[in-house]
Amino acid sequence: MSDQRTIEQARYIFTTGKLLRRHMFSSLANIETEGNGCGCSDLSLAQFNLLMAVQALGKATGVELAAQLGVSPPSISVMVERLVERGLLIRERSSEDRRKVLIRMSSEEALHFSRMEETLLASFVHLVEEVGEETAAKWVEVLQQVELVLRRQFDQKTKGQSK
Repeated sequence: MSDQRTIEQARYIFTTGKLLRRHMFSSLANIETEGNGCGCSDLSLAQFNLLMAVQALGKATGVELAAQLGVSPPSISVMVERLVERGLLIRERSSEDRRKVLIRMSSEEALHFSRMEETLLASFVHLVEEVGEETAAKWVEVLQQVELVLRRQFDQKTKGQSK
């Protein structure tokens, strides 16, 4: 069992993570009220992460997106269906392999999403400026360590599943 200090630190990190998520979604809501958004303010975090992955990859299969996000292909399928119904994503057959279905954003939604990402980045730039250069550098250093640990855990989990 973890000691009390470790539990308190974990609770603080978790709580602050929730504040960062709230900050992000609050920024999204502001984008929507200004009429510049993609109708994303009411998305779940999982749906938003899916859209970010599609935006980063350009086009991807459901299996590729599931692997990217660490969820099951059936979960991706359900999320994609909901986002297709809302007009945020498009499904299309691959021109190279007609058996493959590719998922992408429409051109219009990709443009909205890019603007939204720019606005979100600006809100984080403001946050970084507020905490100061020295604290921001420490924050980046800590997040780099967190990223390494999480990637290592993900790699171990993926190797365990493929056996």
